[in-house]
Amino acid sequence: MNSPTVHLLLSAAEVEGAGTPEVYFLAPEKLITGNPKQTLWMQYTDPTQQYVVGLWRSEPGKWRIHYTEEEYCRMLDGVSVITDEAGHAVTLRVGDEFVIPRGFVGTWEVVEATTKRFVIYEKAG
Repeated sequence: MNSPTVHLLLSAAEVEGAGTPEVYFLAPEKLITGNPKQTLWMQYTDPTQQYVVGLWRSEPGKWRIHYTEEEYCRMLDGVSVITDEAGHAVTLRVGDEFVIPRGFVGTWEVVEATTKRFVIYEKAG
């Protein structure tokens, strides 16, 4: 029986030369301000594709979010503000760690270009 292997994650500085990232822009209906370029480096996906780990980077802008997944994040650089539907805002900076639960609805604003490490779990079905 083969045992699982350990996956060493790259730092934000190392990721620049690691593989081809996915670069994308948000759908216009989600945008509130700006049209930020977003970049995604997937670093690990489990065999069921329900659990993923990677790095995400975004230029400044603000957009609507509705989470269908559970996400843990650690801010690596930049400043972002997440605001819930009731108007409660949390400002996130380098070193902050946070969880966004499934079902969260609100906005994400990137004030200064932001990079985060993320761990996402999204139950199949």
